[in-house]
Amino acid sequence: LQVDLWQPSSPFHIVEGTAADVRVPQNMTRSLLPFLQQANIQYTILISDLQQAIENQTGLRSHRNRRSLSGYNYEVYHSLAEIEDWMHYLNTTYSDLVHMFSVGKSYEGRPLYVLKLGKRPRPYKKAVWIDCGIHAREWIGPAFCQWFVKEALQTYQTDPDMRKMLTQLYFYIMPVFNVDGYNFSWTNDRFWRKTRSKNMRFHCHGVDANRNWKVKWCDEGASLHPCDDTYCGPFPESEPEVKAVAHFLRKHRKQIKAYLSFHAYAQMLLYPYSYKYATIPNFNCVESAAYNAVNALQSAYGVRYRYGPASSTLYVSSGSSMDWAYKNGIPYAFAFELRDTGHFGFLLPETLIKPTCTETMLAVKNITLHLLKKCH
Repeated sequence: LQVDLWQPSSPFHIVEGTAADVRVPQNMTRSLLPFLQQANIQYTILISDLQQAIENQTGLRSHRNRRSLSGYNYEVYHSLAEIEDWMHYLNTTYSDLVHMFSVGKSYEGRPLYVLKLGKRPRPYKKAVWIDCGIHAREWIGPAFCQWFVKEALQTYQTDPDMRKMLTQLYFYIMPVFNVDGYNFSWTNDRFWRKTRSKNMRFHCHGVDANRNWKVKWCDEGASLHPCDDTYCGPFPESEPEVKAVAHFLRKHRKQIKAYLSFHAYAQMLLYPYSYKYATIPNFNCVESAAYNAVNALQSAYGVRYRYGPASSTLYVSSGSSMDWAYKNGIPYAFAFELRDTGHFGFLLPETLIKPTCTETMLAVKNITLHLLKKCH
């Protein structure tokens, strides 16, 4: 039975007594359900008509003027072209606070854009790196990155915390890390996860951009098979997107004090290690930052995030960007798994963009302010 595993990302992580979320083609439910009943496996149908749910998000929405940049709607999902137009617009409109640049090109030749946010006065400033959309189908990620930028620009004059953040730090924000995959998830396959590089031998596309980093590469939790969702790639940094970001982070590693990566879905705040069960040297500082961030997040709508080391909180995975950032001297490295816990999965409705981003914003501000205080 060919199924698309949503949670966990790899069949190796399916263990007795835990739930797994799978997507099945319409014509297969007839054979799958009797099979589950026979095997005495309990199941719940979360989304009965997936096609309809997809069309609700990507359907023609001409009635909502999504192209106007001054009235840009942060409560809908945007295509790659719209996000890039928005970035160009901010770059020219807020030139005192925003600087847009590219760290390289994707496999299909698209620019890898990053926004640098912050007030200019100091030559040497610490920085925070934020990326979204390493996995193409996790649309709430890029929606949050855009929301963060909006909040920063709209509130830095009125909110003393935001003012402090933008004065004392730079923020490097990459709204769509996996540009080729994200674009493909709009045009061809809504549930595409990987990059779009070609594999000649297997006629499969793509590498899991979060298993392609040079840290315990292709060990537990990653697959050697090119057709798998967690394929680690032919070698570390084989993907131009990963290579470009790794190069940028290496170059600025003295300046960058925090690495934040946004994923979906599980409602978790994770820190290293992902690839092994071990305690990081600065555990106390990172743990207290996570504890406070999760409490700040919960204060908005009562949504409780689990937090802890990725290996024991979620599952062991090797070659992840978070572990790599930490191993390369960035002391605060976090991966957020945003809403929800499986009811909508990757198809989080647009009505939930605002509450999800609002609560996440509180957590990110909390981590950032923690960073500005000395932790021993």
